[in-house]
Amino acid sequence: MPGERPVLSVRALTLYIKEQLESDALLEDLWVRGEISNWKRHTSGHCYFTLKDEYAQIRCVMFRSQAMRLPFEPEHGMEVIARGRIGVYERDGLYQLYVQEMEPAGRGALHLAFEQLKAKLQAEGLFDPARKRPLPRLPRIVGLVTSPTGAAIRDLITVARRRFPNVNLLLAPALVQGEEAPRSLIAALQALSRVPGVDVIIIGRGGGSMEELWAFNDEGLARAIAACPVPVVSAVGHETDFTIADFVADLRAPTPSAAAELVVPAKSELRAQIRSAEERLVAAVRLHLRRQRARLEAWASRPVLRRPLDRVLQGRQRLDELSRRLVAAAGARVERGRSRLAELAGRLDALSPLGVLARGYAIVQDEAGRLVRAAADLAPGDRIRVRLHRGRVDARVEGVDPEESLERPAGLDPEMRGP
Repeated sequence: MPGERPVLSVRALTLYIKEQLESDALLEDLWVRGEISNWKRHTSGHCYFTLKDEYAQIRCVMFRSQAMRLPFEPEHGMEVIARGRIGVYERDGLYQLYVQEMEPAGRGALHLAFEQLKAKLQAEGLFDPARKRPLPRLPRIVGLVTSPTGAAIRDLITVARRRFPNVNLLLAPALVQGEEAPRSLIAALQALSRVPGVDVIIIGRGGGSMEELWAFNDEGLARAIAACPVPVVSAVGHETDFTIADFVADLRAPTPSAAAELVVPAKSELRAQIRSAEERLVAAVRLHLRRQRARLEAWASRPVLRRPLDRVLQGRQRLDELSRRLVAAAGARVERGRSRLAELAGRLDALSPLGVLARGYAIVQDEAGRLVRAAADLAPGDRIRVRLHRGRVDARVEGVDPEESLERPAGLDPEMRGP
């Protein structure tokens, strides 16, 4: 019967099991190998997933502080080795693995993280050759982002001074290794990019293991290099070392010494280039002068330039001849115009009513002022007005003979009537 033995609550039982599990030394710190399933990264930054094999599975939790330190991005189906401790989630009565660190099984975590970030940035176009900028031919100031105490800075300064003793170098010291290195490198790069006169920046360090060079595989640094307004040359490690910074930079140098060779021009080479340019310029000027002299001599050999006075005299004779022809043509044209004007004036006089009246004809109007064209238009006793060449006569009709007519003289207006 229940009253004869102790009865536990669900919570008490769960706490007992939790205490047993979490006090087990084996379960406090262990490594578990399995395949990731149902990977989810919560907005809080915590990660939830399941590790499984062919026969069993276990729920896993990785809190934000540990998840942020993962050098790679876990994916569904990826086989990993996880380190953590076993705990009990009281609310659901489930035991789960609280993961503190994790790495891919079979492949190094850093190598996988490198390949994942490389593929991501390449898909975004950050490695596109079209966005690579050319280096300045003669930089005013060369910015250096590296450790102030490493071998890289010594190599950079030595090679740069040997090639161009007067070159201006500006160092922005930064950490090149460790967890704080990416932030330090980004800050130094951004500080140099704001300095007036800095035309190019070299960022790098000496050789080392993949772990030692890992700061140059940081995504934040890669994006800072891509966004830098000044061309950036990466010089990380040895010739065989490649980092994400190498792919994003405008130019990759295999070593810091090689970076100085690429960025700083040799003074002797510049002098040789100046001499060569000077020689080409002198040759071009001489060729131009020879061509202009040949053109001038060709013009000078023409007859017009050999005997210029003869040319002037010929021009004067031609001008005199044209003047005479112009005067004659103008006189003839004026005479033709005068004759035409006289002809038109005569025809105008012949057609003028005043001219007709002057030849003895008259204009007859009735009392209303209407023209009288026929005798039938009048009757005895009508008063009429007769307009003559000189003056006017008012009269009364004594008689009308509509049958009598006269032939109209040529040039007489049909409205005119004779006396």
